[in-house]
Amino acid sequence: MRPDTPADHIAEAERLLRTATQYPEDQEPLLLQAAAHLELAGDRERASTLYDRLLASGPERPYLVKALQAANLWEYGHEAEARALIGGIRTAAPADPSPWEIVAETLEAHDELDASHACFTEAVALLLPSGDEEISYETQPLLTGRHRVRRLLGHPHDRWDLLADKVHSAQSDITLDELHDPNRLWALGSDNPAELRAEIARLRSELGSYRTALSRPFPVAVLHWPEPELTELLAAYPELESEYPTHAAHLTDIEASLRDLASTGTANLGIVTATVPAYEAFAASEQSSPSTPDLLPQFTTTLAARGRATTWPPARHTACWCGSGAAYRDCHGGAGF
Repeated sequence: MRPDTPADHIAEAERLLRTATQYPEDQEPLLLQAAAHLELAGDRERASTLYDRLLASGPERPYLVKALQAANLWEYGHEAEARALIGGIRTAAPADPSPWEIVAETLEAHDELDASHACFTEAVALLLPSGDEEISYETQPLLTGRHRVRRLLGHPHDRWDLLADKVHSAQSDITLDELHDPNRLWALGSDNPAELRAEIARLRSELGSYRTALSRPFPVAVLHWPEPELTELLAAYPELESEYPTHAAHLTDIEASLRDLASTGTANLGIVTATVPAYEAFAASEQSSPSTPDLLPQFTTTLAARGRATTWPPARHTACWCGSGAAYRDCHGGAGF
């Protein structure tokens, strides 16, 4: 039976571990599958232990294991270790496309779009130096991923983008430009090609029928910049200083705005936390400048529509939304606020 719950994934991982003990010659693929199931179950620390075990055994594809370990580590809070592994893989420049794809997509998933683009480009330059070679199945995702990130960054097409278009057009009647349209990615909240193709087909078949926010209800949301992100934002775009005079004032405005909305009976209130790379990518998709204040409400609404909002107010005994670590009742939720 296909695993559907964390318990099912744990059981499947245990089965694979037993099988790996019985068949040591097949240990590497079995342990990789077991680690994947542990990640899906949310047991990332145990998955990390398996990756370390594989690396200690001298695997056939060490850079693949390191890439998977980096992606896993980043997801459970070990960003520095993940970055070190990614840096090592890029320095080693393996001829295997899979590690490149994993680390570039890991960077993309964490809004490191420039680094992701650089990683995809390094891989394509290494594995397809002239662009005239036969494009293997394993290499195609590098071209496709690079095309997607360049669209998010607002870069014009280059020869590798044209090659990606050529390879893709032989397999689908939907162009890569349409599939990777940043507005569509932001609205749908996914970069899964199957989901995007289904959405494009639906929109084409309905020819203009309008679905409110793509059938995704979203709250009335307020934008929250953590202090490091706000510092980076204002350093890059000082025109926004009138919107955010200080970080403390920004936090105060958020709580006050939400309380005012709640007092008028507005329901389904939320907070979306922003990062500068995500904001810059959104601005590029809108063909606008990040320094434009009018773009901020659009960015907030889009993030909320993508399901990025957290409900406000939090329970009084849980951590405050501001990231201070204090309970909400002792921070912005206090009566003295």
